[in-house]
Amino acid sequence: MAKRKENLTSEIGWSTPDRITVRGLDLPSEILGKMNLGDVAFLLTAHRQPTPEESRVFNAIVVTLVEHGITPSAIAARMTYMGAPESLQAAVAAGLCGLGTVFVGSMEGAAKMLYAALPQDQVGTGADLDAIADKVVADHVAQKRIISGLGHPLHKPVDPRTPRLFEIAAENGMSGEYIDLLQRIQTRAEAAHGKSLPINATGAIGAICCEFGFPWQIVRGFGVMARSIGLVGHLLEERSDPLAYEIWQRTEHEILKNNGPQS
Repeated sequence: MAKRKENLTSEIGWSTPDRITVRGLDLPSEILGKMNLGDVAFLLTAHRQPTPEESRVFNAIVVTLVEHGITPSAIAARMTYMGAPESLQAAVAAGLCGLGTVFVGSMEGAAKMLYAALPQDQVGTGADLDAIADKVVADHVAQKRIISGLGHPLHKPVDPRTPRLFEIAAENGMSGEYIDLLQRIQTRAEAAHGKSLPINATGAIGAICCEFGFPWQIVRGFGVMARSIGLVGHLLEERSDPLAYEIWQRTEHEILKNNGPQS
């Protein structure tokens, strides 16, 4: 049971009649016009401002997560908006509910796997990454589990986002042992399964988040934050060029054609 707090406090932010403070910074004078959206997200989660190098890497990962076409989350948002156009926030929320172990949220699984295989206190101690990768793959094969961050239904043999993300990380001094370990895991997984298993974008982002040192429990939140922007874009398009009604009608037509009364 959590210990009772004597005083209710929060370091996130607070306001007075003439001041708004976010993580110790004055919003009007120290943030507005000086920090971009990704930098503010970093401030709130890392509890400090990013360095210029960290800013470039962090903004790259969240921008990557904003949009990926007509995915299940986008369809869910559009369908909800069709039924309740008065509630844009509910449509966005409906889309975000689908960010799990298959779409977007797999970055959390990748980060958790990497931290379990290489705890943060072992980074830089000369850990045998080949042996660690062998064990990770062997354990997943024995348990018949997929390896988070590997494989993509469309992008094969390479997810085009991944090499660019790794390049940006390297250019900014953030390509370390977690990225290296994931690449070794990929090589062994492909050999074990005899097929192409590219490191997908969320796998790459999971590894980069480990390089930052973010707790794996918060990593999915970056996807939630970024995809919210993409879903708002989908709903704007849904207003002018709707898809949801057509999806509904075609689905009903297919079901009736295949399962309805036969003439």
